[in-house]
Amino acid sequence: MARILIVEDNADLARGIEYNLALEGYDVRIAGDGLTAIATSASWSPELIILDLMLPGADGYQVLKEVRRQGSRVPVIILSAKSEEQDKVRGFRLDADQYVTKPFGVLELMERIASLLRRNNPDSAREHSDTLEFGDVRVDLAAHAIERNGASVTLTPKAFDLLLALVRRQGKVATRAELLHEVWGYGPFVMTRTVDSHVAELRRKLDDPDEPRHILTVWKVGYRFCA
Repeated sequence: MARILIVEDNADLARGIEYNLALEGYDVRIAGDGLTAIATSASWSPELIILDLMLPGADGYQVLKEVRRQGSRVPVIILSAKSEEQDKVRGFRLDADQYVTKPFGVLELMERIASLLRRNNPDSAREHSDTLEFGDVRVDLAAHAIERNGASVTLTPKAFDLLLALVRRQGKVATRAELLHEVWGYGPFVMTRTVDSHVAELRRKLDDPDEPRHILTVWKVGYRFCA
């Protein structure tokens, strides 16, 4: 599985990203400052770097410049609160692959990571299937297209993201709080009932709402996906 280096001095954010990457089976390391990031990149040879810009020791631009100076062509996703055009241009001039501003959607970040790895690593592409099948449902993850018994099914964007969040756990339980964080980003307008209403949509369109076989409730905890 691909090696991913997270360069982020916010420990809580770094651990949150690490947790989600670990759910996908990635091998993850965290560097909390720029100098550690440079050293880890040289010694560990990650296959993708998630890079904050505002770091102690050496900032993200310095890290990226040094990584490229060392000859590494590793894909780099800049993840930063800096949203000015000049910051993005500087990052791309130093050969960053993508620039994501904070706050960000976890699922969007996961999709960006998977896409870059597929582009740069054929072995990783084989490990990450673009098709999900369960029961009489077939999901094209890349195209966000769903069929049930050969007929097209339309989901709201958040329901689709919720499905992915459940599937990624490979049968493990997801609490409502985890799902709210991953899919909705804990927006102030989001209530716990939002998760339940979107689960109801998934069951109605992809499962059996009366006796669900795939989107299962874990009493007083949350939900889990069963293929």
